[in-house]
Amino acid sequence: MSPESPDNQSNEQPNITRRSALTGLAALGATGMLASTASASTNTPYLAQADLGWDAATGQYTLPDLPYAYDALKAVIDEQTMRIHHDKHHAGYVKGANKALAELEKIRWRQGDESLIQHWQRQLSFHMGGHINHTLFWTSMKPELLGGGTQPTGNLSNAIKSDFGSFGKFMTQFKLAAAKVEGSGWGYLVYEPLSRRLMVTQMQNQQDMMFTGAIPLLGVDVWEHAYYLKYQNRRADYIEAFTTIIDWTEISRRFEAARA
Repeated sequence: MSPESPDNQSNEQPNITRRSALTGLAALGATGMLASTASASTNTPYLAQADLGWDAATGQYTLPDLPYAYDALKAVIDEQTMRIHHDKHHAGYVKGANKALAELEKIRWRQGDESLIQHWQRQLSFHMGGHINHTLFWTSMKPELLGGGTQPTGNLSNAIKSDFGSFGKFMTQFKLAAAKVEGSGWGYLVYEPLSRRLMVTQMQNQQDMMFTGAIPLLGVDVWEHAYYLKYQNRRADYIEAFTTIIDWTEISRRFEAARA
């Protein structure tokens, strides 16, 4: 075994800080679709470090603000639900992601409990998934009076017609798939870059059942905390209402970035 082998290295950390280590992770991108803040634009991957609240000074993620007021979507999602969903649930995913990253760093430097590697890897997947899913979710919506719910146009419209038959057929599959998610999860419109086509998928929890390489474009959160105060157990009614506030301009921008 060579002297450079990891097993022969000292547990003492070299001249590297937790901040710089985590910054490197963030720069690589949690999902392979992130751009640095400096390079992010309407023609680059649609999530930047700033969108996920990455704070290089602390080496942690922070909870991004909502892009609108808590009551901006009240016709579909009431203010109390928005406050609980964003300030409690989304904040919990951010906190959990930071915790998992910190514990995994300890394990890398053999300062943590190596028997918990599976636990913390699962926690990272779950909480980073929750953070990214919700960041995309908030920016997928806008009030109906500001154009939410109108049908997509241009290249995205053409792709939907090509891959699903029509916009109506796509919406049928999307709404049914989301409504039938077992337990908690998401319904997603994704772009598959190898076949260069759109697909509808289900996601369970915050990460399961999303196939490798899928680029999420539009997701609807069907965890009960997303809708229960207003809709109780009427998930299908919530999904139907959600379609009236989809920001198809933003989804089209993501589509163009994904296929560039």
